[in-house]
Amino acid sequence: MKKRRPRRLWLLLLLYAAFMLLLLSVILHDGWWSSRRSRAEYENGWAPRRLCPSLDTSMWEDEAGAEVEEGAGGSPQPRTHIYLHATWRSGSSFLGELFNQHSGVFYLYEPAWHMWQSLYPGDAESLQGALRDLLRSLFRCDFSALRLYAGDNMTTAGLFGWKNNKVICSAPMCSAGAGSASTAGGPRDRVGLIEPADCEKRCPARPLRDLEKECRRYPVVVIKDVRLMEMSALLPLLRDPGLNLKIVQLFRDPRAMQNSRLRSKRSLLRESLQVLRSRLRGGDPASRAQQQQQLHRGGTDFLLSGSLEIICQGWLRDLFLIRGHSPTWLRQRYLKLRYEDLVLSPIKELGRLLRFTGLPSMPELEDFVMNMTRGPSYSSDRPFLVSARNAKEAVNAWRERLSREQVRRVEEACGEAMQILSYRAEADDD
Repeated sequence: MKKRRPRRLWLLLLLYAAFMLLLLSVILHDGWWSSRRSRAEYENGWAPRRLCPSLDTSMWEDEAGAEVEEGAGGSPQPRTHIYLHATWRSGSSFLGELFNQHSGVFYLYEPAWHMWQSLYPGDAESLQGALRDLLRSLFRCDFSALRLYAGDNMTTAGLFGWKNNKVICSAPMCSAGAGSASTAGGPRDRVGLIEPADCEKRCPARPLRDLEKECRRYPVVVIKDVRLMEMSALLPLLRDPGLNLKIVQLFRDPRAMQNSRLRSKRSLLRESLQVLRSRLRGGDPASRAQQQQQLHRGGTDFLLSGSLEIICQGWLRDLFLIRGHSPTWLRQRYLKLRYEDLVLSPIKELGRLLRFTGLPSMPELEDFVMNMTRGPSYSSDRPFLVSARNAKEAVNAWRERLSREQVRRVEEACGEAMQILSYRAEADDD
């Protein structure tokens, strides 16, 4: 017995040593693999944390769960909801009008206008949650949330942009009678702009419940707005399989946007101030007080330039969100569109939009988009009215109307976003 004990001891020691070596190899392998994967991910991406340190990457953590949720059960796809994500003077009214003209679409034009007017002077960032909740209700054809901002007695005649709305100004919501030459009151599938005066004259106000009932008849609901500062605010809606939400984000050359903004600056002062007030959030009281003084002393050009810089920063975060290591389901629900491509290649881009949204093509809509981009000239005398424009002039007008200093300031504020979106800086052309 005494001779066998050392053998047992040596056997136990050998087993313990083997176990420790195995454990050490596992630890080293996991550490090596993790570091290798992290390095590969960084080298393969855009390093968004460097350019956008405030970007919350935790929004991607539910990727696997969201993909399973979307395809679970093999249930039929619910009604499609489209949000047109744009900003002021980016050509979004024209983009929205294409959906307004489609007979399969229930379209709403900038419903968040009511909220911003009611809560003025707020700051854009603080209003993002309320905007998301408003959109959730509207996409479900529940318009009662609008009464919170526009009053309990709100009717269709109180909706922002109602005089151009094809649903409100067409049958069955409005009827002009047989043989009428009015642009309002005709069949819903007739393509053509509504003359606001015709709709106001011939289409009486209806209760919102009538519009809700009409909304539920349509397979596609489209909402266009310019007050969503970052797409990440809509992630809870994008993850909702019952909502079936898709996003079309419209971009435009910031220099062309600034040219248009300067020509209509009186109409954009309140919105620009609310965007700039987002800078007052956080920070120490002294810096907030200094920024508050700058807002009041800066003047119109300061407000427009400062708000444009914040808008371009929001663009960067949206682009990193999509092009970074975002989940597949998110990329499949997102379409990036440049205004320049839409007006210079309208048939091609219209087809891309219809395929993305699942809408059938319409020859009349193709004729409409061609006529709207082949107008006699580009005019900003009525900047908020959709009309036929010369596409090439609309794209290049900023080159003649902005000074070199104005161009330099825009490129300095929006240079990174311009580079990602393939807008060449003037310095690159010299």
